[in-house]
Amino acid sequence: MIRRFLVSACLVLFLAPATYSQAPNSTDGAELKFVVYLSRHGVRSPTGKPSQYNVYSVAPWPAWNVPPGYLTAHGYRLMELFGAYDRIELAKEGLLSESGCKDASNITFYADSDQRTQETGRALAAGLFPGCIIPVQSLTEGTNDPLFHPVPANLGYVNSSLAVSAIAGRIGNSPESLTEAHRAQLAFLDKLLATCGVSASLQQKRTSLFEIPATLAPGNGDHLAELRGPLNIASTLTENLLLEYAEGIDVSNIGWGCVDGATLRSLMNLHTAASDFTQRTPEIARIQASNLLDQIHRALEHAVTHQSIQGTLGKPTCRALFLIGHDTNISNIAGLLNMTWIVDGRRDDTPPGGALIIELWKNRKSEDYSVHLYYTAQTLEQMRSTATLSPTNPPQRAPIFLPDCSNEDFSCTWPEFSNAILRAIDPRYVSLRSK
Repeated sequence: MIRRFLVSACLVLFLAPATYSQAPNSTDGAELKFVVYLSRHGVRSPTGKPSQYNVYSVAPWPAWNVPPGYLTAHGYRLMELFGAYDRIELAKEGLLSESGCKDASNITFYADSDQRTQETGRALAAGLFPGCIIPVQSLTEGTNDPLFHPVPANLGYVNSSLAVSAIAGRIGNSPESLTEAHRAQLAFLDKLLATCGVSASLQQKRTSLFEIPATLAPGNGDHLAELRGPLNIASTLTENLLLEYAEGIDVSNIGWGCVDGATLRSLMNLHTAASDFTQRTPEIARIQASNLLDQIHRALEHAVTHQSIQGTLGKPTCRALFLIGHDTNISNIAGLLNMTWIVDGRRDDTPPGGALIIELWKNRKSEDYSVHLYYTAQTLEQMRSTATLSPTNPPQRAPIFLPDCSNEDFSCTWPEFSNAILRAIDPRYVSLRSK
């Protein structure tokens, strides 16, 4: 039954892995000068306690060995592997030496204040520069950093009613329409929650996904608007299943033995659909992403002009900037700039450790600068097996077409890229720190 549903519900597409050696033609005769990585933290535990999720399933959700929302030891190791791979690729392009600590001072790591983001930064640094002392900058844990959380940091006026209208205008002003649009996959997940892990004679009452009212209302905290209902809960539950799979939990315990890789890839469409409306809606993305995008633009401008720019993270000699935040940060920027991708068979997903990469190249003859964008992520199987990443076993990497400036080879000239970013940014939501 599961197999028939998966075949009829979706066609899973896989992209061939791409690496720096497969850079677009416009990098021929050019050298890589600077790279920005906007990375999501690595594999963490669910952000809620099992009791919060048990109401939706007949079997209990598993307990984790770290507090809710914390990076796991497995997640730390995966990010070390990602950092080691980045070192190989950056060394191949001559941006870093192949080993040693001498280039460490030319890389800047800046993480959000959460434990999972700070630890992810440390893991990336340890993978890039093993045995070296590398500082990871961040605000004190528990502080709302306006780069990653502009709304709770009170950065600019927020019109929650307008955010509600922006989402409502995408769903026919009917939250129930989201339930209907995703009914087949919601029903599949609901049946899994109702039947897996406990025999029929022991099944207890639970709340069905379809018993949850679908509503849309002004939000608070990081949520400009609260979109609640079956799709929202399904998004959280499928993300938890992904975390179980990526953590390497025994297959007999993932989704109570009912979820394999193919099933998970199908279910994750529920998560990306919810994220599309709550994080990629342009009116919301503009408020959430402007400050972070401004910082990225300033870092690139600094590398192009070699001039001091107030508020820019890193030193004039900086060759790469690692910003470690959340899936919401990546989705916000993607929504604001109308970017999309397919990696590991999933559209616009932002799995643990996935990163938006912005490369700055300089033509050796003309001395003109160009920009290339990519999205990269380890496959679910690479995460699950703690696979070493290498040129022969790379993470997946997809080029991104930026509608406002990309050419046929996916490149943007620096002036066109800069103008596109400045048009997208709303200065009302750029902090004084980065001005």
